[in-house]
Amino acid sequence: MWALKKAWYRTYQFVMGLSMYTLPWIEPTIIDGADSIKKLPAAIKKKSITNVLVVTDPGLMSLHLLDSLFEALKSAGIKHCLYDQVQPNPTIDNIEAALKIYQANNCQAIIAFGGGSPMDCAKITGARVARPNRSVTKMRGLFQVILPAFKMGSIFPPPLFAVPTTAGTGSETTIAAVVSNPQTHEKFPVTDPVIRPRYAVLDPMLTVGLPPHITSTTGMDALTHAVESYIGKFYNSKDTRKKAVMAVEIIFKNIEKAYNNGQDIEARGKMLLAAYYGGYSFTRGGVGNIHCIGHNLGGMYGVPHGLAMPVIMPYVLEWYGEVVHKRLAELADIAGVSKPGMSRSQKAIAFIEAIKALNSRMKIPNKFDCIKDEDIPKIAERALMECNPTYPVPKIMSKEDCMGVIRSLKA
Repeated sequence: MWALKKAWYRTYQFVMGLSMYTLPWIEPTIIDGADSIKKLPAAIKKKSITNVLVVTDPGLMSLHLLDSLFEALKSAGIKHCLYDQVQPNPTIDNIEAALKIYQANNCQAIIAFGGGSPMDCAKITGARVARPNRSVTKMRGLFQVILPAFKMGSIFPPPLFAVPTTAGTGSETTIAAVVSNPQTHEKFPVTDPVIRPRYAVLDPMLTVGLPPHITSTTGMDALTHAVESYIGKFYNSKDTRKKAVMAVEIIFKNIEKAYNNGQDIEARGKMLLAAYYGGYSFTRGGVGNIHCIGHNLGGMYGVPHGLAMPVIMPYVLEWYGEVVHKRLAELADIAGVSKPGMSRSQKAIAFIEAIKALNSRMKIPNKFDCIKDEDIPKIAERALMECNPTYPVPKIMSKEDCMGVIRSLKA
């Protein structure tokens, strides 16, 4: 039975890989450079949009990071209303609250300002605008926004302008959003090309004030995107692998610079670009077991996504074993952590060890103290439900395999 299941997963992934060529891949237009946030209103006006919803979180509001955006919108004659209650793991209630504000004010577009959480909330809010009769839970999984288009109206949600304030999630270019259901303690993805942002504003000045631990964990999140995409099967193209390689190279050269000196504008800008490339890569290339385990640790215990990714990554890469050694050896060369005369396996191991060393130098832990033994079977079951058959992982985990990896993460 297990052999049949694995065959079905691989068949599904192969067919999905072929279908990737038929999807509407609309890349965001990039606006970048220091103070590029001030250029956003002009882009909005070009689309004849005069009324927008801004989605963000309380922390960013308290830091007054949006002040320059609000001033620029006002100067351009663009009205805005605000939803600023997005939680670190955005919930269905967050999305519904933002939707009510959008509808009550007759907005025409959405600006997502912040890290992955405001971006995810804004994406799914836009999907709800386009599909008012389709609940968030019914959008779970792949293409559940675009598929019912002919029954429920317009194919595309309202335009989404993404302004990242962390260099990590890559949400400003991805077709994925993650939402939490507090009632069931589940965290699940909504993945659809029509929720991809139309513009991405990469302004390093917005990331200058990030604390070191946010800089490190979000940057390692971007690395996870690039690595999982690069080692995945079936979905990748030459372009996505190229972007993954670029992300890995930039991150290894710049993440510690940004971590050690938050005022390094050049390093901050490069990390934003790396996060974009990582997001670009996994938008088509997909993610894998690192993400599905991380999502469900987040859903069960509230573990921040950026923290989950670097902690889990070495354990899963080691579990994959020789299946990923060729790809990891290539990344070791790109990252500059291999040495002359090393075999492929030695290079792969060196790459994994380099990730562990980065984590250690940036004070990222190597275990979680929140995992309870009695929860492990449920976490594994939910993780594999998310992963299979859609994620093009290099090696398929059984429930026992997944439980073993989760146990190894327990402090």
